Amino acid sequence: MKLRPAPKTSAIAMSSKALTAAALLLLPALALSGQTKVAEKVGRPPALKAEAAQDHQQIKLEKRTAAYWRVTFDNPPFNIFGPETIPQMEKVVAEIESDPNLRVVVFDSDVPGFFLTHYNFTPPLAESTSLPSGPTGLHPLPDMLVRISKSPVVSIALIRGRATGVGSELALASDMRFASRQKAILSQWEVGAALVPGGGPMARLPRLMGRGRALEVLLGSDDINGDLAEEYGYVNRSFDDDKLDPFVDGLATRISGFDRQAIADTKRLVDFASLPSDPEIAAGWDAFITSVQRPAAQKSIGRLMDMGLQTNPDIEARLGHYTQTLADK
Repeated sequence: MKLRPAPKTSAIAMSSKALTAAALLLLPALALSGQTKVAEKVGRPPALKAEAAQDHQQIKLEKRTAAYWRVTFDNPPFNIFGPETIPQMEKVVAEIESDPNLRVVVFDSDVPGFFLTHYNFTPPLAESTSLPSGPTGLHPLPDMLVRISKSPVVSIALIRGRATGVGSELALASDMRFASRQKAILSQWEVGAALVPGGGPMARLPRLMGRGRALEVLLGSDDINGDLAEEYGYVNRSFDDDKLDPFVDGLATRISGFDRQAIADTKRLVDFASLPSDPEIAAGWDAFITSVQRPAAQKSIGRLMDMGLQTNPDIEARLGHYTQTLADK
C-alpha cells in the first residue's frame, strides 16, 4: 500500500487528533451528569454496542438511476448522529466519490420530524476514539463534510423536519439546500449549551448569509423555520411541503442527465470562490473539542440530559426553547 504524501494541513490535523482524544474522554461524563438511564446505556459492554450498531443500518442508499442517488437517514426516533453512524456514512461518501457514473446525490430522511440532529452524547469513549482520521487528516465527521463539498458529484439536502447541529452542518456542506416551509427547522444550538459548533458552520454560514446573520444564527442558538431560512440564505428555497419532493426530484433528475465532466468542472470553479479552506474547518473542530472540556459545557449538557435530551420527543423537537432555559438569569 502506497503512503499518501503528508497534507499541508498536517500540523492542524495532528492538533485536532490530540484534542479529540483528550476531550472525548469527557463525553461519557457529559451524558452521565445526573442521568441514571443514560448511565445504564453507557455501561453496556462495547461488544454488545457494536453488535447493536451492526444490526441497525442508519443510512439507506437508493440508486434511482446510475446518475442519481438518494441517501436517506433512518435512525428513529430522532435521527441522532453518533460514532456508530460514522462508518456507515464513510462507506456512502467513499462510494459517492468513486462511482464514475454518479452526477447527483440527494440527502433526505425517513424519520418524521427529523432530518438529522446532533451528535450522540452517550456512547462509550472507545466508540469515538477508535475511529481513524479521514483522507483529509481531519476527524471523520468534518472530513466527510469537506469531501462532500469538494466531490465532483452535486449534493442536495432535502430538509423536512429538524436539521440541528450535525444535520445543519451536513446541509451547509451540501451544494444546495431545499426546505419544507411548514416542517423544516434548522439550528446551530451549541452556543446555547456552552459549546462551539464543530462541523464548520462558522466557516460556511458567513459566506452564505453575511457576517451579521451568521452570528445571529450561531450566537442566538435558536430554531430557524423554512421561510426565515430562505430569507437569510440558509437554504436555497423553501416550498410548501407537498411541493418540496417534486421540485427536488425534478431538479436532481434534470442535472443527472447533463455531462458529468461539465458538472464537475463548473462545480470545481465555484468551489474556488466559495468554499472554506480545510484549516478553517479544522479550527472549528478544535474549538468544539476545547469547548467540550469546559465545566460550563459539562453542566449545560448534563442539565439537558436531565430534562430528557435524546429520550424526550419534546426536548428534541423544541431544542431551541430548552437551550434558552439554560441561560443565566
